[in-house]
Amino acid sequence: MNMDKQGLEFGKLLELFKQTQATMQTQAARAIDTALVVRNWLFGWYIVEYENGGAERAELYGKKLLQRLSTELEQVGLKGVSLTNLKQFRLFYESYKEISQALPDQSLETAVQELRQTPPVEALTVLHKPGILNEITSKLAKRFILGWTHYVTLLTVKNVEERRFYEIESAENGWGYRELERQINSALYERLSLSRNKDEVKELSVKGQIVEKSSDIIKSPYILEFTGLEERKSYSEHDLETALIDKIEHFLLELGKGFLFESRQKRFSFDNRHFYVDLVFYNRLLRSYVIIDLKIGDLKHQDLGQMQMYVNYFDRLIKTEDEKPTIGILLCLTKSDELVELTLPKECNIYTSEYQLYLPSKEELKKQMEEVREEVTPYGTNSENIKLNNNIKREM
Repeated sequence: MNMDKQGLEFGKLLELFKQTQATMQTQAARAIDTALVVRNWLFGWYIVEYENGGAERAELYGKKLLQRLSTELEQVGLKGVSLTNLKQFRLFYESYKEISQALPDQSLETAVQELRQTPPVEALTVLHKPGILNEITSKLAKRFILGWTHYVTLLTVKNVEERRFYEIESAENGWGYRELERQINSALYERLSLSRNKDEVKELSVKGQIVEKSSDIIKSPYILEFTGLEERKSYSEHDLETALIDKIEHFLLELGKGFLFESRQKRFSFDNRHFYVDLVFYNRLLRSYVIIDLKIGDLKHQDLGQMQMYVNYFDRLIKTEDEKPTIGILLCLTKSDELVELTLPKECNIYTSEYQLYLPSKEELKKQMEEVREEVTPYGTNSENIKLNNNIKREM
């Protein structure tokens, strides 16, 4: 074996060691984080069950319980058990209390009863009987799919279905906690809910966002605060396009699942005339092109006609036979639903949605959700979906 080949094989061996080490470190870190989540839920459970142990116990300790507990635990060397954290653990347990139903019934019931009946000094040792704690912690580790920082963020979401939706989406999309915060603050759940009927809204909290048809990727409105453009400052469509490209990672996150960026200002020509599509994406889940045109003012019927031409061009000359029809999205500052309905044919794959350069008011979106009750046939999709209602008001 010559030296070059021997050196190449040794390099592969070395790389294998390095990759394995990196993988194991990642798994170890994930395991530690999961253990922390499980620990904190159990701590919250201990506190709640101990506080529910009877009137005498509540009267004896009252508000001083958590402070005394924090002090005693810190003295024996436990980390992260400040008064604030203990309150957070209690809230964590109460927010995910339903998980206890999946724990071993007999062991759980026995542990809870003993915890309530045990004298205060011995109360926190009840679950450390052989087998009980190991059985409980192993089941909890399978249920909690995120890190502790993620769950701290999720505790800000009071609605159970909404919180479950963000938990699923965060795990499936690999969101960091800052990305999770951004999606919560941008009211992703409410915006997706506005374009779905009641049954589909319920599915969001069970399965997360499922992308099976073109309407599944539409939001109302799109939130583009990451561009840095000022809401009241004059800017051009080119400025908006450039800001989106400069922040393409953020824009892909806002667009949602399955999006791949292909090009900007995509040119196509016929009759010695040139036309340019602002942004071209491909959605691998739908297996279709998604073309986006940006409008900084009111949407006009000419804009809709132009988008129809773009979609026709891609359908007839770009996409392959095994790909799904092209989806057209017009992002505009303001629009008239009546204009859209009168201009577009009922069966088309074009959507219009407004955008905002600031985080929306969740109360405003929730109010709008309550107003969208009746299911009607939208323009650009089939009758099983509700009409997209994008008339979010803006303070301009």
